Amino acid sequence: LAVWVQGCSVRCPGCCNPELFGATGGRSIDVDALATEVEGSAGVTILGGEPLDQAAAVTALARAVRARGLTVIVFSGYPRAEVEHRAPGLLRAVDVLVDGPFDARQPERAAPQPRRWIGSQNQGLHFLTDRYGPRDFVGANTVELRIAGGVLTVNGWPTPRAERR
Repeated sequence: LAVWVQGCSVRCPGCCNPELFGATGGRSIDVDALATEVEGSAGVTILGGEPLDQAAAVTALARAVRARGLTVIVFSGYPRAEVEHRAPGLLRAVDVLVDGPFDARQPERAAPQPRRWIGSQNQGLHFLTDRYGPRDFVGANTVELRIAGGVLTVNGWPTPRAERR
């Protein structure tokens, strides 16, 4: 289950979610209610916006999800040291941290082993527990198309065929 947080102080040029930059929008939900909603999934991926702009709530959510035996992945535009500074204790409840700002000039399409779900090559991938490993993130990026209420939403990008070889 993906939890997209509203608000972003990093504001990477070329971000796929600029509508999440502003602090208003989305809907508020209680952390315990959201953690309960996650039950039945394998875990939660928290991204945004910038999760650290809501550090206390994100830390509480990560702890609640892990207490249910589920996994937690966090994407942050901040480097790991800044994550640790802005959200003390968060990483103790996280299985994987993807850190660093998205850089549109360095898309993660590099062969022979592109890192799936990672936006750009400069971003770090930190395995903080043994619940995931590098093999879980190997593969070509894909595009997700959703149609709801007559609205088409596109997320991600396909890896060109020439780069898949």
